[in-house]
Amino acid sequence: MNFTSLDHLLQAAAPTVAPAIVCRVEQAGRVLFEQGYGWINPKLKRQPVTPETIFDFASLTKLFTTTACLRMHDAGLLDLDQPVAAFVPEFAGPRYIGPIEDPLTKEAGPPPAPWRDYTKPIDAGAVTFRQLLTHTSGLPAWRNLSAVAGGAPERPGSLHRSELMRRQRAGLAAITTGNFAFPPGAAYLYSDLGPILLGAALARCAADPTVAETIRNWVTDPLWQGAHFNPSCVFVDQVAPTEFCAWRKRRLHGEVHDENAAGLGGVAGHAGLFGTAADLARLGNLYLAGGEGLLKRATVEAGISVQVEAAEAGAPILEKVAAGGVLTLSHTVRRGLGWLLHSDFDQSGSQALGPRSFGHTGYTGGSLWCDPDRDLVVVLLTNRVYHGRSQDAINQLRPAVHAEVVEALSRR
Repeated sequence: MNFTSLDHLLQAAAPTVAPAIVCRVEQAGRVLFEQGYGWINPKLKRQPVTPETIFDFASLTKLFTTTACLRMHDAGLLDLDQPVAAFVPEFAGPRYIGPIEDPLTKEAGPPPAPWRDYTKPIDAGAVTFRQLLTHTSGLPAWRNLSAVAGGAPERPGSLHRSELMRRQRAGLAAITTGNFAFPPGAAYLYSDLGPILLGAALARCAADPTVAETIRNWVTDPLWQGAHFNPSCVFVDQVAPTEFCAWRKRRLHGEVHDENAAGLGGVAGHAGLFGTAADLARLGNLYLAGGEGLLKRATVEAGISVQVEAAEAGAPILEKVAAGGVLTLSHTVRRGLGWLLHSDFDQSGSQALGPRSFGHTGYTGGSLWCDPDRDLVVVLLTNRVYHGRSQDAINQLRPAVHAEVVEALSRR
C-alpha cells in the first residue's frame, strides 16, 4: 500500500504546522503506516520524533474518562440515567442561569441567547451521567478553576499529595456551586466542566483518591496502554513540548498545557493524559471491535451512535422524529456518548471518512478517528500549540490527512 502522498504531506507540515508530528494508521488491527516527523527540540534538532514520542493528549483525555464511565456502567456500579449527585451530593439543590466565562477570552459573558432571560431555578441534582457524556448537562463550557485552586504550581507532578487533593476539592467546589448556561437536557454545549465533574464522580464511585487511579484501573491497565498523567522526569525527554506559556512563564515540557488541568495538579477528567499514538489506537480499536470483552457490545453501539444533535453549540437539541430516529440537518453537531460523530462540515477531519465514523480532537493538536465501515483507525498527534494558538493550520491538516489515508486505501 502506497502512503507516499501522506508521507509528503506530513513532512511538509512538520516545520510549519507543528515541530513534532506522529501519524499511525491501522486497519483490522494491523498497522499500515506509522511515522514520526520533526524534532523534540526544533532549535537543536538532536532528537528526532519517533512513534514512541509522548504527546499531551489534551481533550482526548475525555475519551478515557468516557470509557471508564461506560465500563463502570457495564459493571453495575452506576446507571447512565442516574443523577451525578448520587456520588457528588454537593452537586444538588437550586442553581440559576447566569454569566458564564469564555474559554478563549477568559471574560464573563451572557449565557446562550435562548436562556438569557430564564429565571427559574434549576435542580442540579437532576443532572445525569448521560448528560455529562453528551455535553447537555447545562454546565458552562469553562470556568477559571485554576485561579480558584491556587494558580499554577511549579510542576503539577511534584505536588505533595495533600496539596493535590486540596486543589481537586477546590476545583470541584467551583463546578458544583456555579451558574448554569441552560436547563439540563435542553441544549448542547461542549464543556470541559462536565468531564471534570464526571471524573470526580467516577473516582468516588470507585473509592479512588482521584480520577487518575480510576482511569488507570478501568482503562489504561486493561488495554495495556502507557498513557498516564504527569509524566515523570524519567520520560520527559520523550515528550513533545508545547507552547511557551505566558501564564506560567516557561516552555511547557512534560506538563499539561491546559491551564485548569495544571491548576488541579495535572489530573482531571477533561485533560492531562500523555501518551503515544499506539495508546490512542488501542482505545479506538476497543470500540471498533465491539468492546473486546471490556465493554458490552450494546454499550459500544450506544456510545458511537447519535445521542444528541444540535444546529450549533448552545442551540436547543433537535427533537427526535416519530419513527424513533434523529432529525438530521446539514451543518449540525452530532454526539454519541463522549464521542464526536461524522459531520460533513466539521473541522476535525471526519469528512473523508464513512458516515458512521467517530472520533475526537485535542486542543494541543491531536486527533483520533475511527471508521467502522473500513475497520480503520487514524491517529494524528502534534504539538501544534508550540507555535501559538491559531487553529487554522491544524484545521487544514486534519482533513487532508484523512483524505490521503482514504485515497491510499482506495488504490490497493
